[in-house]
Formats: sequence, C-alpha cells, structure tokens
Amino acid sequence: MSTKRFAVIGAGAGGLCAAKNLIAQGVEPVIFEIGTRIGGLWAYENDSGRSPAYKSLRINSEARASSYGDFPFPEGTQYYPGTTEMEAYFTNYADKFGLTDKIRFNSRIEAISPDGEGWRVAIVGKEDTHFDGVIVASGHQSTPRHPEQVKGFDGHYIHANDYRVPGPYADKRVLVIGPGNSGVDIAADICTVTELTFLAARSPVLIMPRLMFGKPQSRTLGLLEKPWLPWRLKVWIRTQLTRVFHGRMEDWGFRTPKGRTHPISHPTLIFHLAWNRIKAKPGIDRFAGNMVHFTDGTAEEIDAIIAATGYETDLPFLPEGTSPVRGTHMHLYNRIVHPDLPNVFFVGFFDVTGGSNIRMMDDQSEYAAAVAAGAIRLPDPDAMRDAIAEDLAFQKAQFPDSPRYGLELDPVRYRKRLAKNFKRNGVAR
Repeated sequence: MSTKRFAVIGAGAGGLCAAKNLIAQGVEPVIFEIGTRIGGLWAYENDSGRSPAYKSLRINSEARASSYGDFPFPEGTQYYPGTTEMEAYFTNYADKFGLTDKIRFNSRIEAISPDGEGWRVAIVGKEDTHFDGVIVASGHQSTPRHPEQVKGFDGHYIHANDYRVPGPYADKRVLVIGPGNSGVDIAADICTVTELTFLAARSPVLIMPRLMFGKPQSRTLGLLEKPWLPWRLKVWIRTQLTRVFHGRMEDWGFRTPKGRTHPISHPTLIFHLAWNRIKAKPGIDRFAGNMVHFTDGTAEEIDAIIAATGYETDLPFLPEGTSPVRGTHMHLYNRIVHPDLPNVFFVGFFDVTGGSNIRMMDDQSEYAAAVAAGAIRLPDPDAMRDAIAEDLAFQKAQFPDSPRYGLELDPVRYRKRLAKNFKRNGVAR
C-alpha cells in the first residue's frame, strides 16, 4: 500500500504536533503555512497577519506543564516564557522532529474539496494537490469579535488583535473592554503610560495571582485540587486562595463568580488597581461621543478603546455549508472529527479550563493521527452527532452562557474520553 498523505493547515502549535504525530503513525504530512515563520500566534509581528501577539505577551500556564509531552522546554526557561522564547521553542521542535522541510511557506489555502476518496487542496497561486486527508490547525484567534455598542464612540478604537505596545496610549484615558487574559494583560501593560486606564468587566471574574508562595500557582492548585473533587469545591478553593493574596474581587470593583469560570491570572494587575493606575468598571450601557456610560450609572470621558472581546472562528476554505461552527461552538466529535467530512480533522479549536492548550493539542494530534492511520475506528456519523450533542449539553451545564465559553474544554473529562477511545481500539500510548 502507498503511504497516506495529509495536508496540515498551519505551522503553529497545533499544526506542528499534528504533523509530528502523523509521521509517528506512518502518514506523510505536508504543512501549509500562510506566512514565512513557524509558531503561529506566538510569532510576534508574524507576517501571516493572523497573530494577535502583543510585545509583552507571555504564556499563561507554567512552562513545564505547557510543553509537548515529549519535548520539554530547555533547562533554565523562565516560568512564563514570552513570544521570543515560544517562537524559538516551536522552531526547535520542528527541527527536532524533521518538520521544517515539510512546511510550504507563503501558502494560503483557498479551498478544500472532495476528490475521489480524498481531498483536493487549492493553494492561492499554486497548483492544486490531492491528499488522503486534511488536518485543520489554522487557529481561532485571528478574526476579531467587536462589541456592537462601540459604533457610537467618537474616539480611537481598536480590537486587542491589533494591540502591540503601550506607547501610542501615553497620557490618554483608555478603556479596555473585557477582563479575560488578554484584557488584563493589556490594561496592566498600558496603565504605566496612560493618564488613567479603565477595565470594563461585564461578568464576574476571579483574577488569581500568577505566583503563590513564590511558585507558579498551578503547583499549589495541583496539590489541593484532586481530580475526584467536585468543581464547586475547586471553585471554593480557588476563591479562598485568591482572597489570601488579593482580597475580595469586590474590593477592587469586580464581582466574584459563584460558579465555574475560565481561569484568569496576572502578576501585577491588582497592584495597578491599588495604585489607582487602573479603575474597574461594570458593563457598558452606551456611548455618546467620547463619553462612556456604564451600567452602574457612572460615565467617563475616554480617548481610546481597546476591545478584548474575543474572536470568531473562521474557516472559509471548507466546502460550502459544512462549517462545524454554530455560534461560538464547534460541532465536532471529540472536538476533532467532522461527522460529514471524512478524514478532515481539527486540532486546537478549544480553550482549556485550567491547564495547557499546547499539551492538549498534542493529545488531540495523537488521536487524529491514529484515526488517520486506521488504528482507531470511528463510530457512524449519527453516533458521532449524538456524542457532540452530549458534549454541548455538558458545556452548557458547566460554563456560563456567553460567547466567551463557546470553545471551553474540561481537560480532565476530555482526556478520559480520549483514553477510552484508545483503549477500546486496543491502541497503546
């Protein structure tokens, strides 16, 4: 039998480990990268035009827990590496596993379409190529989701996707919308040069310290949050630990969440609030020129807005009518397999609730490669759709009803599900 060939879309964290795992299963990958650099969103000022990385960006999870399973960060790597270290890490990974020569740079995928028992991949300006399958690892943080109400604002506006450095905001009054990881990063980044920075948090948020007792907070949580503990108890543990270091969220103008939310942490944000460089605000009611009216009845004059309001998942190259995106959710079996597109797999379209996205991409890639090679057999499409519905119901029961949580993923439950798939098919890991 001839060797199977798979197209891998994207040379970022997901695409690289997808290609590496395909090779391990005897499948030949060809990686198509829209730009000229390895590392995806971690390549600062990436010429792909798809990276939202700002200069001060650092990984949110500790390095030793965030690496690929078989490729740790080099000895001496700081706890939370920045973009330069991350890009070097991915470049070294590609060299180590023989992936660099398999990357076709400056290759924008125009479309994929059925071609016999495989897929025809159309690349802009290049000849179409036949493949046995496709792994989509193009990322989900490149198409900004803009807040509707900013249409009435007369000042300077950008989405966080376009933010890079604080200099342009010197001596201005700036509003950052959204207290997610990007929002708190950017607010803390610009507040040392602005006249005043406001951080609008419509929903409750728990902002945890990045370090606890001099070590990454994940180590403390790992000691206390046993896998068998119910999530309500884990939420209580995180809330009490945060109070030890930061006090109550209400002390700083936020609201403490009562249920399960996406982990947010920052090393200096609370100090900037204490020093009156940043002021927390609730949701936004409306804009009138340069005045921002908040839901608590207060109003502030604002020169500029940075909206850290998330992203839309954009997959324009899929056959018409086949996108798995429904709202902000992905309708995929095991978050990887499209029931109606045979041998088309998706890697990296999730947000892990605690843990490392990179490590989870490695798990997904191992599974996708095993399916591609025929080592794991999939259930029929109807059974896959039933499993997708079950997963969506779990999401809705566990997480807030908000676009922010459309891709949220419980890492413990998810890894158990993948492990069962491997075991059921007799595949050793």
